[in-house]
Formats: sequence, C-alpha cells, structure tokens
Amino acid sequence: MVANSTNDHRSTSAKNLSYSGAILLISCYELGHQPIGIASPSGFLRQAGYSPAALDYAIDGISETRIKQANLICISVPMHTALRLGIKLAERIRGINPGCHICFFGLYASLNSEYLLQHVADSIIGGEFEASLVNLAEAIECGKNIAELNNITSKHHQAAPQLVRLNFALPDRSSLPTIDKYARLEYKGKLGLAGYVEASRGCLHLCTHCPIPPVYEGRFFVVPKQVVIDDIRTLVEAGASHITFGDPDFLNGPNHSMRIIEEMHSQFPQLTFDFTAKVEHILKYPDIVKEMGRSGCIFIVSALESVSDEVLARLVKGHTRTDIVEALKITRDAGITLRPSFVAFTPWTTFNDYVEMLKFIEEHSLIEHVDPVQYAIRLLIPPASLILENNLNEPWLGELDQAAFSYRWNHPDPKMDALHRSVNHVVEAAAQSNSNITDTFYKVAKVVEEMLGSKFTQSRRILPLATERPPRLTESWFCCAEPTEEQLNALKCCSHN
Repeated sequence: MVANSTNDHRSTSAKNLSYSGAILLISCYELGHQPIGIASPSGFLRQAGYSPAALDYAIDGISETRIKQANLICISVPMHTALRLGIKLAERIRGINPGCHICFFGLYASLNSEYLLQHVADSIIGGEFEASLVNLAEAIECGKNIAELNNITSKHHQAAPQLVRLNFALPDRSSLPTIDKYARLEYKGKLGLAGYVEASRGCLHLCTHCPIPPVYEGRFFVVPKQVVIDDIRTLVEAGASHITFGDPDFLNGPNHSMRIIEEMHSQFPQLTFDFTAKVEHILKYPDIVKEMGRSGCIFIVSALESVSDEVLARLVKGHTRTDIVEALKITRDAGITLRPSFVAFTPWTTFNDYVEMLKFIEEHSLIEHVDPVQYAIRLLIPPASLILENNLNEPWLGELDQAAFSYRWNHPDPKMDALHRSVNHVVEAAAQSNSNITDTFYKVAKVVEEMLGSKFTQSRRILPLATERPPRLTESWFCCAEPTEEQLNALKCCSHN
C-alpha cells in the first residue's frame, strides 16, 4: 500500500496505474478558465501511455467515485486561492481513499512544500512539472523508492523546482468540463465562449511581491508555437470565439508571441484575444502592441499595482505613474483596452496613495475597466517571497501563518487596516448583489471620502450602454490576494452557465 501522509515516504508499493482513472488530476481554481494546469500534464501522461481522469473542483465539486478508483491523485495549485481550496480537498481525499498517493504540483506547491508534506501530501513538484509527474507515475507503478527521484520533493528528499525545457505534448482537454461552463467574454453587449492557453511559463522579471521569482528565479520557458496553435484549434472547434493567453507576461518573448499571433490570425481571423503584459513592455514594444490590435487583441491585463512611485519602487515594478499614463496612450492608440490590476493595500501605501489611485482611475476613464475586487486587494506575502529579503526586521511584519500559506502583516497606520475592512465589505456586498461596476466604485469612494472628510470624486457619470462597455471576462481576478472564506465558499459551488 502507498504510504499516506502519516507514514514513511521513503518507499512505495507498486500500484496499477494503467487503467482509466487510476491517475486523477484535480484543478481547484484557475480564475474561471478551463484549467490548463491539468490539461497540460494530462497530455504528457497520455503520451506516456496512461489514461488519466480529470476533475475541476470549481465546476464538478467532489466526486467520491473518481477519488476511490484512483491510486495517484495530483492536485494543481498554481495560485494561493487554489492551494487554500486544495488542502481542504486533500483532507477529504484522505478520508475517502487513504491508500492513494497525493501529489501537489505547481507554483504554490513549491512555496509551501514543508507544510503540505507535514499534513496531506506525499510528494511535491514545482517549476516545469509535467515530465516529473510522468516520472512519479512510473515510479509508483513499478514500486520504486520515491526518495530516489531527484526531481520530486518528498518527506525525506528536497528537490529544487524543475527549471528545464520540456518536450511539450498537446494539452488534453477531453475529460475536462466543456468551455461553456467557464468564464465568458463580455464584448459589445454579447457573451462569447473563451478559451485559455499558455505560450510561456515563468518570467524574466523579479517583482518582489510576485510568487513567480522565488520559483523561476528570473527564467521563462516557451511552449512551441505549433503546440499552442494546435491547442487553440481544439478550443475553436469547441466553440471559442476568444482566446486568453495566460502567460505571466506575454511580451517576455515578443518574437515568439508575435509568431503565434500571426499564425493564429492567419488560421482563425475571426478570433479575438487578450494577454497580460507589464507596463514597461508596453512602452518598450509599442509597434508590437499596435500589431496585436490589428490582429484581434481587444484588451491587455497589466499589473499597475499602484500609482505611487514609492510603492512601485518597493515592488520593483519597473514603471512609474508617468509610465502608466504613457501605456494607456499606447494601448488606446492601438484600439486596445487596458484592464489594470492593483495591489491596493501594502505596508507602504498611505491613505493619500489610496485616494490618488481612485482619482487616477476616475480621471483616466478607467472605472469600467477595473474589476471592483481590485479595490480591496491586500498584499500577500508567501513563503520565500522576495519581499522578505529587505523587510524581515520591519515591525509591521508578523510570523508566517503556515496554515494560511502567508506571512501576517499589519499596516503601520491602523487607519489603513480599517479602510481595508470597510472597502472589502463594500466589494463583497456588491459581488453578492451583482452590483454595477460604476456604482461599486462610487460606493468605495464614498467610504474613503467619509474617512477623509471631503469629496474628491467628480459628479456621478451616466452609465455607458452595454455595447459601449470595455471588453472583459466574466470572472474577477483576485489570485494575488488572500481569499476570504466567503470567496472560498463561493468557489466551491462556482458555475458559469
């Protein structure tokens, strides 16, 4: 029998993994997208001769039947929210199938390996994980000693994240929920099916608040163009009219990205798409941004994070407030909407900084471009975060809360923590009541104005028509923040029908 989390991880008995469903890949949350985090390893495993099953917990919920028949269960945790859900799910899995081997893989598995192995995990794989998952399956099937696999972390062996170029297989989406179950594109008053692919992983940059640098250390790896194009074709055949490129930064490799876009636009000229890029890349490659607009890009997500140059410097974002204004001009000239994300609350964010963020959003006509959850995003400091390098002795920094997978911190100004609580209450209430984005902005502004003692916003503007609203996906982005219990509970029964 495979050792469970309370036993010795040094060896394992042989297990039959050749039958369909013997390997179960589980996604807990991928921002409302059909999860590439399990589609990609499923492709690798099928190429190796296995027949894995897939479960998207955010859509399917729990499936005791699938869990009972599996000998190897692999849980994808690419972000904090997924990990919070994943560990609760793993505890249930232990009760349903105590003899299975549980592996956590992905970005947040590496960052939290110690805690996971102490509680529910038998093994951990980080970095470029797909080939290592195949190695793990082969070892379990043959009864090999897991500790002898130098690319896999277990209780008795620590392995570095796998930073190697892989021979990519085509992602296998055959056993996933269909894309109509996921977030859709809202554009020109209509909803369309959206597909989600990756053209690269990792990142060249070392933003201090980002969870990627502690794992990838400034490196990134591209997915071959043909694999990406074939994956897009699969999604188009499934009904997708829009593609999201989920790369941490699509312009890390601008030539690679342009080759993909040129081929995609040639084969599927009707497709629209979006991607994520840093402000400094938008400024560096304005001609590429313009060409993206001509090829079907309708919006770019960019982590502005703040309009305070002090905060931006602390986060090593590589841009300034002035740069943000220039990026807005470049994208608008290209006919592309810029959808900002923010880390609205950090230990260095002052009350005036928060006021300036809201003023900036209103003055630059960005209210309808910002998901309201962004107004409540609070800095998350995971284990190994680069934030810790220069702030370990700061009085605002608390201890690592292993069960929450983050360091606790209190703002030096208690008023900012009070503001966060008030804003968070407004944002959550608005989400539950499906309030209008513009209404929510002015409700947040009212909270701030009451604390400030004066009004800084302009008169309430007339809502744009649905056909005039900027394009967006129907799932809010909050992967950079610690989710509330309400958000976690909502995701457990999430559906996008």
